[in-house]
Amino acid sequence: MYDLAADRSNNMIDLATPSYRKASFALALGSFLIFCNLYLFQPLIPVMADQFSVSVLKANGLLAASTTGLALTLLPWAILSEKLGRYPVMMISLALVPLTGLGILLSNSLTVMIVARALLGVALAGFAAVAVAYMAEEFTQSALTMAIGTYISANSLGGISGRIFGGLVCEQWNWETAVAAMALFSLLCALIVYALLPRAVHFQQEPGFSVKKAIRNIAGHLQNPKLSLAVLIGGLNFALFVNLYTVTGLRLIAPPYSLPAGWTALIFLCYLSGTLSSRLSGHWRKQRTTTQGLLIGTFISMSGVWVASLQELTAVIIGLLLISSGAFFVHSLAYGWVSHHATRAKATATALYLVAYYLGGSLGGFLLIACWQKAAWHGVLVGSMTLYGLMYWMCFRLRKYDSTDQTPTMAAS
Repeated sequence: MYDLAADRSNNMIDLATPSYRKASFALALGSFLIFCNLYLFQPLIPVMADQFSVSVLKANGLLAASTTGLALTLLPWAILSEKLGRYPVMMISLALVPLTGLGILLSNSLTVMIVARALLGVALAGFAAVAVAYMAEEFTQSALTMAIGTYISANSLGGISGRIFGGLVCEQWNWETAVAAMALFSLLCALIVYALLPRAVHFQQEPGFSVKKAIRNIAGHLQNPKLSLAVLIGGLNFALFVNLYTVTGLRLIAPPYSLPAGWTALIFLCYLSGTLSSRLSGHWRKQRTTTQGLLIGTFISMSGVWVASLQELTAVIIGLLLISSGAFFVHSLAYGWVSHHATRAKATATALYLVAYYLGGSLGGFLLIACWQKAAWHGVLVGSMTLYGLMYWMCFRLRKYDSTDQTPTMAAS
């Protein structure tokens, strides 16, 4: 008798195969590209404020626009992927990225540039929304765990590279050169991903799929406290993480440090500690519970804020390393929790997590920058400790569901 399940298993991408090497590299490269583009402007916020003679808070719209555009369109892309499949959505997304980059380059005002950055976020969202769902459908379980670990490491490396590239190129030449080079790099990467990534063979459209049903799935996920709490934890975690770097950059270009923007961009190398901790999260979950890890990761990140409060530059760097380690650890565990506990419409559930994640990144910037402008680092401490307190409360609420979590955590995005 024909065994459909066995045939499907035999056709899935497994570890130590040519298909796995090509697919995992292509997905990691796509991830790297997404985050290079998303954070290119973060170290340039003070530069753009001077360029357009506006406040740093208003210039922050260049970063907030891309993360907001990404956040608000993750779910539409995920819903579209339930209809068209994961592979076409990822390819469309990558094709749009260099085009929107050119739109940014041709912008003649801050408002137009902010709109162009928002459209870039929309383009980036397609790949980010469905890459993990593609992996879940096409990879064996053992290959999936390794591929997602590689994928999230590429996230962090892309974020580091985009920020450092933007800061150093702008310091040496100008922001236009940085944007043009990134658009060309995006085109090259998109072509490589198209050439290497295997077409999806296991995608099956959900029976009776409709937009109305997709909206019901979203509502169901939000009403499930197992998912909604983890989603909110992810949003608060990213609101703190990405914007603590922004205000640290503002702190370092001001007296008594007075570092140039290009050198300040090098603080993003501290992300590398997060690259390591995200990989360690899978090993943690084999021995301990997810919520224990969430509490410990939150504590490590919060401790980094207090260490960074010291005046010495070395303490600031150590603080950033702790912030990155804790934040990526929390992110990997929370995202893996959502992926595991979503019993249906997994692409929608993971996209919902990323919506909160990137909206947190957008809104948190306005909060922490306002705290910085109001009371310097003391204001940042008050604002960040408030958000950490909310995270702790949610982690403790999530603990009662931890006994139902029996599979290894998957790290992503």
